[in-house]
Amino acid sequence: MAVIFSILVNQKVGSYIGGVLWSRLNAILTPMLVKVSGRENVNQMQSYVVVSNHQSVYDIFLIYGWLGIDIKWMMKKELRKIPGIGFGSQKVGHIFIDRSNSKRAFESINEAKRKLVNGTSVVIFPEGTRSQTGELGTFKRGAFKIAYDLNLPILPITLVDTKNILPTNTINILPGRVKMVIHEPIDIKLYSEKEPELLLEEVRRKVSSAISN
Repeated sequence: MAVIFSILVNQKVGSYIGGVLWSRLNAILTPMLVKVSGRENVNQMQSYVVVSNHQSVYDIFLIYGWLGIDIKWMMKKELRKIPGIGFGSQKVGHIFIDRSNSKRAFESINEAKRKLVNGTSVVIFPEGTRSQTGELGTFKRGAFKIAYDLNLPILPITLVDTKNILPTNTINILPGRVKMVIHEPIDIKLYSEKEPELLLEEVRRKVSSAISN
């Protein structure tokens, strides 16, 4: 749906409207009831590196449908070659990261800098995979290196109970209630790039603070 809207109108408006409609339609059909807190922490004209926990495939619907800003995803370069996924992702402006050598990695970051302006943000799951239990996993440093490379503030968000809608290792979709908590942005300039673990720990603390036990 986002691809169609991106072709019919411009890429930013098309990907945002298409993503919202696609996500909210899925929520209606599930059904999934959504509560959002912390919207006041989002500046619509500021681009962010959005850092989120990852519990379920439904995390994508929740972020697309309710975060309220245009977002892009950083994807491995290999996904560009997959029929349908590669074409569609390119049309809506997602960013393919190639870290096979320093020159290509530099080009990927420059592409991201061109796209992530005027409120268009990138979403990263620093755990790298979905949590099997819903508990917060270990954060990898890559997300925070990207934030320094892009010179963008980090917007931490917490997704709660999406694991109950579509549990890991099952295809059973269950109705339920979920929540998104949008935390205050973090200015990366307050943390030395030489000590990224301090920034990592602060972001993880914020994300963890809203996870249901």
